[in-house]
Amino acid sequence: MKRTVSLLAGGLLGGMLCTAALADDGRELVIDGETIATTTAAADDHPLSEIISGWRFRSAETQTLQMDDFENPAFVAIEYAEELWEEPAGTSSKSCADCHGSFDSLAGLRAELPRWNEEMGKPATLEMLINASIEKHQGAEPWKWESPEMLAMTALIGLASRGMPVALKTDGPMADWIKKGEELYYTRVGQLDLACANCHEDNYGNMIRADHLSQGQVNGFPVYRLKWGGLGSIHRRFKGCMDQVRATPYTRGSDEFIALEAYVAARGMGLSVETPSVRN
Repeated sequence: MKRTVSLLAGGLLGGMLCTAALADDGRELVIDGETIATTTAAADDHPLSEIISGWRFRSAETQTLQMDDFENPAFVAIEYAEELWEEPAGTSSKSCADCHGSFDSLAGLRAELPRWNEEMGKPATLEMLINASIEKHQGAEPWKWESPEMLAMTALIGLASRGMPVALKTDGPMADWIKKGEELYYTRVGQLDLACANCHEDNYGNMIRADHLSQGQVNGFPVYRLKWGGLGSIHRRFKGCMDQVRATPYTRGSDEFIALEAYVAARGMGLSVETPSVRN
């Protein structure tokens, strides 16, 4: 069943919006000769009529940055992660490469996350899996969620799945977490009394002040935002949205943000992984 959230009647959001067309002219996202799906059809019970990547809402200049790995500013972090991949760490003095070989061996992982982890008793994000491996197999201290090391490594591992369709499992124990994320997505919060859906479902394609609203898809994370001058995680973006509506944000790695990530990822199934993407 389709869900809708009405705008504040004559309220704040309506006063800040203006209409706009998609920024691009229908061109395809092609990297190294490979076409990456930035739109896909939505199922009949999907809340959106069409599933569209955030890439299509960006300026032509920003789109072009993502299309060229040499120009993509996120690849500075990718190079750093390649060094980390080969670097022995912890009490085991083992590197990621010692167990996994090339990072390409993890192709497909990013496309299916978050996924249920029996040992953790909850869905695992990529950050959680990386830290679990660091602690268990390397005997090293885990990385902070938004540390340069974590952002670089999530970008590198995500790159291995670039071009693969998002296809996380939504049944079994994941179903309850996705349902929890859905409830959070449609719940109004903050002084502006807005839900995620107010912007990213009811008004995608419109301009809110200087920002071109997208559907809020997460298939390109970690994302290099020109506004940030660096990479940021999905949970950083969630926190930023909550800050903007003047709500008290959940913490990175919280159950709330894990559930929200699972639901938003499920909304974007069929889009290709774009990691590392570039946004305004």
